[in-house]
Amino acid sequence: MSEFAPRRQAVLDFLLARRSHPCVTMCEPGPGDADLKDMLTAAARVPDHGKLAPWRFIIYRGDARQVIGQKLLEIAEAKGTAGSEAQREVELSRFTRAPVVVGVVSKAALHPKIPVWEQELSVGASCMNLVSAAAACGFASQWLSEWVCFDDDAAAYLGAQEGERFAGFVYIGTPTQAPFERPRPNLDDIVSEWKEG
Repeated sequence: MSEFAPRRQAVLDFLLARRSHPCVTMCEPGPGDADLKDMLTAAARVPDHGKLAPWRFIIYRGDARQVIGQKLLEIAEAKGTAGSEAQREVELSRFTRAPVVVGVVSKAALHPKIPVWEQELSVGASCMNLVSAAAACGFASQWLSEWVCFDDDAAAYLGAQEGERFAGFVYIGTPTQAPFERPRPNLDDIVSEWKEG
């Protein structure tokens, strides 16, 4: 064991037990500015070939979430995807399911040396660090995409600029119940040792 890489059992135990919480089970309070800054600092501390920082963050909280819901409903209605009353309510409440929502925006773009795929992997790592940091700060979190990530009108309204797209939205709040465990892959099914030929 090297002094430059000591074993951190508590961190490993945390990662082995981390679970997402459904955003509909979250309540106030959400993270304050200090916790949110720590979470976003961790989210920006990921492998990043070329130091491009191919991600950025947009915070949605407070009354803005209701305004967003109304606009998303208008967009969905214009596209004919909010026909039922239940679906209308889903759109109105999409951003109020948690006290704080962080949009993770991918800025991955063609580069002479860094493949777009590597940049996108860095964006995904940023999302995962944000989810883990939220849990480490004592909050529930869930990383979701949903249709608003892939709809140009919704994404533009939510802050994506030309050439950008959302990797997802991380919902953060206080848990109201224990997270449920889900089946995990059997390592024997997904791990192999390389052998020539």
